[in-house]
Amino acid sequence: MVQKYQSPVRVYKHPFELIMAAYERRFPTCPLIPMFVDSDTVNEFRSEDGAIHVIERRCKLDIDAPRLLKKIAGVDYVYFIQKNSLNSRERTLHIEAHNETFSNRVIINEHCCYSVHPENEDWTCFEQSASLDIKSFFGFESTVEKIAMKQYTSNIKKGKEIIEYYLRQLEEEGVTFVPRWTPPAAAPSLETSLSCKKPAASLTVVVPDPTLKEGLSSEPLSTPSGAPEPTAGTPDDKLDADYIKRYLGDLTPLQESCLIRLRQWLQETHKGKIPKDEHILRFLRARDFNIDKARETMCQSLTWRKQHQVDYILDTWHPPQVLQDYYAGGWHHHDKDGRPLYVLRLGQMDTKGLVRALGEEALLRYVLSINEEGLRRCEENTKVFGRPISSWTCLVDLEGLNMRHLWRPGVKALLRIIEVVEANYPETLGRLLILRAPRVFPVLWTLVSPFIDDNTRRKFLIYAGNDYQGPGGLLDYIDKEIIPDFLSGECMCEVPEGGLVPKSLYRTAEELENEDLKLWTETIYQSASVFKGAPHEILIQIVDASSVITWDFDVCKGDIVFNIYHSKRSPQPPKKDSLGAHSITSPGGNNVQLIDRVWQLGRDYSMVESPLICKEGESVQGSHVTRWPGFYILQWKFHSTPACAATSLPRVDDVLASLQVSSHKCKVMYYTEVIGSEDFRPGQLVTSHEGVWDLAGGSEGLVSRGGCVAAGNGMSRNLAQVREDSMSLKQIRL
Repeated sequence: MVQKYQSPVRVYKHPFELIMAAYERRFPTCPLIPMFVDSDTVNEFRSEDGAIHVIERRCKLDIDAPRLLKKIAGVDYVYFIQKNSLNSRERTLHIEAHNETFSNRVIINEHCCYSVHPENEDWTCFEQSASLDIKSFFGFESTVEKIAMKQYTSNIKKGKEIIEYYLRQLEEEGVTFVPRWTPPAAAPSLETSLSCKKPAASLTVVVPDPTLKEGLSSEPLSTPSGAPEPTAGTPDDKLDADYIKRYLGDLTPLQESCLIRLRQWLQETHKGKIPKDEHILRFLRARDFNIDKARETMCQSLTWRKQHQVDYILDTWHPPQVLQDYYAGGWHHHDKDGRPLYVLRLGQMDTKGLVRALGEEALLRYVLSINEEGLRRCEENTKVFGRPISSWTCLVDLEGLNMRHLWRPGVKALLRIIEVVEANYPETLGRLLILRAPRVFPVLWTLVSPFIDDNTRRKFLIYAGNDYQGPGGLLDYIDKEIIPDFLSGECMCEVPEGGLVPKSLYRTAEELENEDLKLWTETIYQSASVFKGAPHEILIQIVDASSVITWDFDVCKGDIVFNIYHSKRSPQPPKKDSLGAHSITSPGGNNVQLIDRVWQLGRDYSMVESPLICKEGESVQGSHVTRWPGFYILQWKFHSTPACAATSLPRVDDVLASLQVSSHKCKVMYYTEVIGSEDFRPGQLVTSHEGVWDLAGGSEGLVSRGGCVAAGNGMSRNLAQVREDSMSLKQIRL
């Protein structure tokens, strides 16, 4: 495979002739380059008028390679042929070099060019490109490639230092000006050439930004199409080294090369606008500067952006009022590194309500608008702070997180959002601070973490309880003056507080479909009818103890009692042709009974959770950590309100309930899933990179209903008590 290198444009704020005088001092040898042992002139040509000077040298190099490799190759030195073509009339120097040693096994070509800056004739530009192709080298091809690239990049980094060293040397000798070439017939005196020299003030000069050490312009401008204007004085397909350092950060020579080559490829092949340099660099970083992989993912992303008009989302799409009122997130100043800070109060947000009211697509579009706003803020902060800022910090407060947030369609919507963001906004998250993580968080993390890139996960900092207030906490990353008030800070945060979305705003799946929105509830939820005397039951087989059975159901009609039973033996499968004891099918859903009428509670099966009475309209989410392997039966049973004990007459409520539930029928919509014991073990510690989580905390199960939490033993506790019990977690880093 051919390795290629392309340097950015390097600018010297000195005239071309003075740079040439400094460059010639590198020969016949240069002590600043230890590997450059010597050079001999092979051929030389000079035109009659002296404008053209071509010199060919044979350069002797001592490559820093293992002695064993040199012995196998049978050489101590490597020879290169270098051809320099100086055109004093055009004020250019072209340098071409190729290897003489092992030329049949290794092919190295290099081209360099010194030229006059197009916007300031008293400045000099330098460009460099090279290629390396190893055909064969005694089985050490990979080693030779690494050695060659290491030596090459090392010399590139020294290139500018060497020129500046000889410039200082010339200055110490009193040489600060070298006259330009003039035709011999009209060669003026030195005094005339000096007096005829065009003053710098009359030139088209770009005033440097004072924040730049050697920058060319104050800032790059963006065209209406979104493609970045090149740094003043460089062609539109090239980048200036000082611009890269100022706006993109410190990059290695090879990283600079990858950026320039990928940018050039886009300009040559991509129809439509090309992304900004910062955007290209993010894709390269996400793929460890593998150009092929970065190009593939970025092209897919560009197609996606065009298809969904993402570039115009901030100008053409406005979030619905429901999002503005109940989405508990927003931008809030910046962190200590100058990154824009986004605050998300996830624990206070009704994810189920938002999905039911808006649909998954609207939430995704809103998250995309947040990411686009983040990119815009990064550009603004780069200008404000005078250093490259390409990512933002996200602060997630989990105060209030409970099993309700593990509503499966909501989690699936979250996973899809993560997938889209990871694919199209790589390397935009600089740091993620997760505060006040409760014990239910590891369950969410188990579901979500496999979809998060490893590089992104390393940016997570997780705190439980008030640990964020101690050493290594929030103050290390955010100034005290801007810590939000709800985190015991002094700054009023305008992020919405969230809260439950009113069910009156919920929309049916048909309504969402009519707007080309998708609700995943249709594919993962099942509906069932519950009759008086005919409960609906489902069977779950557990092989490994300490697995977790999770459920999520809505009581669509009537009141029901929810039970969980365990049996060591499997119930008989329901009879499909029976409409009595085992199976009832109706247009509104199905009904399956598994527990045989002859089974006795306590002998054939046992109750593992206290009965839970659920009223019509309630949404219930919960989990149960299994103690034993075997068969677990989840049961929804018709609930009839008992008559008043003081009188035999029926109560008004009883009459209304019997009228409301016609034919003694209830209806539920449910979803269940089992998390394996390898992912979730009660009472044990799961080790992360730098800490541990106590997953189960001794609780057998949790059921979430609205604002309260029912523990596995049937007792009800409020959220504040549950959170207080879970504050023993220590800060961990994932």
